[in-house]
Amino acid sequence: MRELDTVLFDLDDTLHDDTSAYRAAARVVAEAIARERGIEPQALVDAYDGAAMGFWSALTTEHLTLAIGDERERMWYEALRKVHIDDRALARRAADAYVRARADVLVLAPGAVELLETLRLRGCKLGLVTNGFAATHHDKIDRLGLRERMDAFFLADEVGMVKPDPALFRYACRKLGSVPERAAMVGDAIPLPNGAPRPDAIVPTIADVLGVLPIPAAR
Repeated sequence: MRELDTVLFDLDDTLHDDTSAYRAAARVVAEAIARERGIEPQALVDAYDGAAMGFWSALTTEHLTLAIGDERERMWYEALRKVHIDDRALARRAADAYVRARADVLVLAPGAVELLETLRLRGCKLGLVTNGFAATHHDKIDRLGLRERMDAFFLADEVGMVKPDPALFRYACRKLGSVPERAAMVGDAIPLPNGAPRPDAIVPTIADVLGVLPIPAAR
């Protein structure tokens, strides 16, 4: 196998469990609204989950000019309507409360720090490639302690491209002084273009990634 000098990482559900974090935050918001409006909190959590999944799964470059704060308010408004509450002011409050609640539950996945440190010691450049928006993801990067652990950050709205566009990965490699032939992308579920080769390896946890990467010995 080729020897690597660059490793690119997805963020959400790769370096940290974003699904658990956003559902926990949504639960906090839903329970507060449930106490105020007398509804079933799980129904609102499920409705928000559906709205959020719909937004992120449909993300294209056309979405990159949208303000994520406005979109999150729209998602909460859509979720509230699902439980028969039509209140835009409440949707705004819910979106703000959700951001605060999620900040409290952000934590790196077990083994992530050790993996990043080991790759750095082996001489690898590290980059973060995410379809997240700068308005929220720079704060997330700092809260997770990734700012000082990686060499570059490639956020969708800052670079004007979204995964799985091959141009995005080529751009990241170029900025890190590498080429795709010497780089690997680590992610949880990247949709593959038609005809694309299968992943070189599939592992159960982020802690198992090091064992499948052909990287130099420690320098």
